[in-house]
Amino acid sequence: MNCQSQITQNIPPRTLARRWFLKECGIGLGSIALGQLAGISAARASTDPIAPKQPQFTPKAKNIIFLFMAGAPSHLELFDFKPDLVEFDGSLPPPELLTGYRAAFIKPNSKLMGPKFKFGKHGTCGAEISELLPHLAQVADDITIVRSMTTDAFNHAPAQLQMSTGSQQFGKPSLGSWTLYGLGSECNNLPGFVVFNTGKKGPSAGSANWGSGYLPPVYQGAPFRTVGDPVLYLSNPPGISRELQRDSLDVINNLNQRHFEEFGDPEIEARIRSFEMAYQMQATAPEATDLAQEPQHILDLYGAEPGARSFANSCLLARRLVERGVRFVEIFHEAWDQHGELVKDIQQNCLDTDRAAAALVTDLKQRGLLEDTLVIWGGEFGRTPMVEGDNDDGRDHHPNAFTMWMAGGGTAPGLTYGETDSLGFNVVRDKVHVRDLHATILQLLGLDHSRLTYKSQGLDQRLTGVEEAHVIKGILA
Repeated sequence: MNCQSQITQNIPPRTLARRWFLKECGIGLGSIALGQLAGISAARASTDPIAPKQPQFTPKAKNIIFLFMAGAPSHLELFDFKPDLVEFDGSLPPPELLTGYRAAFIKPNSKLMGPKFKFGKHGTCGAEISELLPHLAQVADDITIVRSMTTDAFNHAPAQLQMSTGSQQFGKPSLGSWTLYGLGSECNNLPGFVVFNTGKKGPSAGSANWGSGYLPPVYQGAPFRTVGDPVLYLSNPPGISRELQRDSLDVINNLNQRHFEEFGDPEIEARIRSFEMAYQMQATAPEATDLAQEPQHILDLYGAEPGARSFANSCLLARRLVERGVRFVEIFHEAWDQHGELVKDIQQNCLDTDRAAAALVTDLKQRGLLEDTLVIWGGEFGRTPMVEGDNDDGRDHHPNAFTMWMAGGGTAPGLTYGETDSLGFNVVRDKVHVRDLHATILQLLGLDHSRLTYKSQGLDQRLTGVEEAHVIKGILA
């Protein structure tokens, strides 16, 4: 074949690529060079981008389950009891406290509001936990409570993005994507990063919470359901056998592979993997998500009901998925935005989540999985000590201070870390910014946040950004 014969066959001009020219136009040296390039390209294309990778140093955790309480739970009703709020209920806060303070909706003359529920000390560690969380109180000695969290954003979407991606801007990779990029997945027939949504709605920042941003799209989260097929359209339509699907998929993947070798587009690589993953999942996902296989005492422990859409079902599924090697599971429960009707709504939220969250810790521990699995619970910010509205039953967004808890994966059990002031307004000891939390999570996974980078826009990008971030050594076991 020569150049003229190719042109006379009416081949579209875009296919007359430089590599084709070198290979087909009789230039022997170019053909040899192309062969070497093709060999490298094929080797790279055949490498699974989410195959297991070695951590940078010995890890404490191998898997993560993030229970994201989107909407922002009130730390003042759940974990951070303030007697002064009880004493000064109904009075105005000190003026100096509000100097320079930015809130979403609250009025400057809003009065202080005391906690609506009782607290008690639990476990041998004596952790103070609200009466709204009786099940979590039973595992107080297994969890690490961090009362000194802070963030930069005071509205839901940017604050959720910061908690999920380290930045308030869209287009950044999520924590789950960074984890998958750094460590890969031990499971080759299920996604390495799985997401559930169980609240009244999806999170305010949407799918950007589990997106891959500038990382290749193979690292983004895969949304699962707890009702019907775990993934939409996972089952074959009538008349399509598994053999026919395999043959069709082989042809499609071959065409996509050729396209990838020519253009090197990571979207094509992600498409190849997603097709192959979907085929594997048809055999494995239904079994992995079949809660009917669980004994009744485990279903009762979580409060799970097979076939229902619930936080409890998602927690039990999370345990089943990490058992099968899934690296990162995230459950978004968007239900905690109590600007009004605080008492009624937060009671319901705790009824929906407390039992299952505590059961997850108990179940992982009794199976020997808690040592390697880091469980994280928390929202995007806290709530104000001042009341919002005229009915004395709501709290506004509050970025200055909030509480999260963790369990397993190398964290110190039975520890309460950090402290806020007497009104729960500002952190006064052991402040933990979201960046510090991310640095600590990566540390537990065996990854240095300053060395886990990806080249984008000419810069070595990282989860914790360019600002200073510290590993919270005080919560490490």
